[in-house]
Amino acid sequence: MTDRRTIHLRSPAEQPTTPPIKKRGRGWEISPKRLDALHERAREMRRHATPAHTALAERFARADLGRYSFTRHAVVGSAIVDFNCHLLGMAIAIDEEGEDETLARRRDKSLEAVGIRVMRIAAADILSDIDAVLQRITAGMRVALAGKQAARRNHHARSTPQARR
Repeated sequence: MTDRRTIHLRSPAEQPTTPPIKKRGRGWEISPKRLDALHERAREMRRHATPAHTALAERFARADLGRYSFTRHAVVGSAIVDFNCHLLGMAIAIDEEGEDETLARRRDKSLEAVGIRVMRIAAADILSDIDAVLQRITAGMRVALAGKQAARRNHHARSTPQARR
């Protein structure tokens, strides 16, 4: 005689909010050929950086941000962002003159869907008043850090033995 087992389905509230990690493209569903092309394009962008990007990169290099660092022209998924802080889940995009606005908004929306906050900064603002821009970035870092800490507290509260009872 066989034992009957009941299948327990998760409620929609228990479903994970982030998409599952795929096996291709460092966790994203990207072909190796496309990923290589993205990395080559990012290398070219680093070699031929704009004045605004260079100025902000120099300030980041001199700043003491502790364990948080920003990577220049980082490949995140199928997008290349100007600066990325992996630990904070934060990206900085520099708006240059003549960029396609709809393409940039679509890229930002796809990054925010996987939990990466995108901060957009105009290139003219960087070149004219970089100190104000750095204050905005610092405030954005504080917000991202507070969000990470709140998520960690919620996760810890759910995973403790008292919360399971």
